[in-house]
Amino acid sequence: MASAHVEDKTATPWNYLEEVLEEANHATQREHELTLLPSLRLYPKAITWSMFLSLAIIMEGYDTKLMGTFLAAPAFQKKYGYQYKPGKYQITATWQAGLNNGSSVGSIIGLLLNGYVSERFGFRKTMLASLALITVLIFIPFFAPSIEVLQIGQVLMGIPWGVFQTLTTSYAAEVTPTHLRAYLTTYVNLCWVLGQLLASGVLRAMLNRTDEWSYRIPFALQWMWPIPLMVGIAFAPESPWWLVRKNRLDEAKAALLRLTSPNRIEFDADEAVALMVVTTEKEREAGTGFRYLDCFHGVDRRRTIIACCVWCIQILSGTGLRIYSTYFYVQAGLPTASAFNMTIVQYALGIVGVFIAWAMLPRFGRRTLYLWGLAILAVTLLVIGGLGVAEDSANSSQKTRLAWAVGSLLLVYAFFYDVTIGPVCYTLVAEIPSVQLRTKSVVLARASYNILNIISNVITPYMLNPLAWNWGAKAGFFFGGTCALSIVYTYFCIPEPIGRTYGELNVLFQQKVSARKFATTQVTLPGVRELSTEPKDE
Repeated sequence: MASAHVEDKTATPWNYLEEVLEEANHATQREHELTLLPSLRLYPKAITWSMFLSLAIIMEGYDTKLMGTFLAAPAFQKKYGYQYKPGKYQITATWQAGLNNGSSVGSIIGLLLNGYVSERFGFRKTMLASLALITVLIFIPFFAPSIEVLQIGQVLMGIPWGVFQTLTTSYAAEVTPTHLRAYLTTYVNLCWVLGQLLASGVLRAMLNRTDEWSYRIPFALQWMWPIPLMVGIAFAPESPWWLVRKNRLDEAKAALLRLTSPNRIEFDADEAVALMVVTTEKEREAGTGFRYLDCFHGVDRRRTIIACCVWCIQILSGTGLRIYSTYFYVQAGLPTASAFNMTIVQYALGIVGVFIAWAMLPRFGRRTLYLWGLAILAVTLLVIGGLGVAEDSANSSQKTRLAWAVGSLLLVYAFFYDVTIGPVCYTLVAEIPSVQLRTKSVVLARASYNILNIISNVITPYMLNPLAWNWGAKAGFFFGGTCALSIVYTYFCIPEPIGRTYGELNVLFQQKVSARKFATTQVTLPGVRELSTEPKDE
């Protein structure tokens, strides 16, 4: 088919040029017709590049697991703690909170910087700069002579992690077609779980070491990621959506051709770029801007709030309690090494959960998985709370069995979390924002998550500590309640974006369609012929 090429201009005149709109219409119809298997055949390069960039998230998952475990390691306590009795060392609660939350504080800084830097310089250059920075910053914890220096290292290392947290998700959403978005965005969560699993394995291997290398070796292993990633990402194509936002249309087409294999399936790059141009320009006409403040103006306010709440629901659903399954196993008398093995099992279940989510997403969609996932988690947490009540009147042997039950239920919780809320969150936060504000909206969503995570990291130990609030397993009631509130919000506010192009999502939000009707509402793209069919499943 003859194609009207979109010219690369610094200012595109928009009078709904018939040829461009026709190309955008064809691209929209083609996007709907391109189901999963043809998408895999057409976009193998995009899949590869997206998966490669997402490997950076492994570093964040790895380190967040390290620090929480080091706080209980004798060699680490001796180096950075104080001696409270002969031969016994401890790190104060204040410093424990500081080290646990230092990277989260740094991540918030990195997130906000990423919103500006990646939109100005592009995804690829921002990623390369962040990887170079993390390579240098790893020296700080490795050689840290004092706990103060270690704290500085945690905060500074959080800055590039903040970039990785959101840039990888946005890149996955922008280089893949509608029917691959869910798989590549949830893969980001898989990388995070892989990082946690890798850290658990390394820590298990270091368990019998009592010298300074018991914590230095795990720190040093972080250097194995940045250099290979930098070498590969140097050759990665830029996001074609970002290039369109910069009116670099010829480069956008070239990037799109590098992301696809058009010789394997019929594909018109000019039509695909035309759809990007029309979608971006319609957002501008609707008043969508580029600043953080614009995320809270007009229709983008709703989209930003949904993205923020979707990520915050990860915390509100009780994930802060999930990491304490090992704590309950130790209470039940399980040896420390065996409790560590159970932690490894937990993260292995997380990996299996992502694969199951891939199978369920095309059948059930994002909204349904979120609702049912929250319902299952709420019931599990309430049962855990009930066991905590039973523990108050139990004898010693009964308390041991109850601790086993609570630890095992937290593994059940972890499995259903990693099938639903854990991975699906990444898809929703990438799809809900407008194209122009996607990076900044995802940044604000992750920053909201980090702030809530800091609060959770502070209060959860108080809930469980016998010398503090001493709730124990009864903390399940608290998180069961926040989980129930999340169900209500999800039902009324979180829409179903499955099978929708970004242009169609724009129309649905601009027309203020109810979240419960997103999946069935037919869409007329402005200036583009009405689609006669509902979106196909992935």
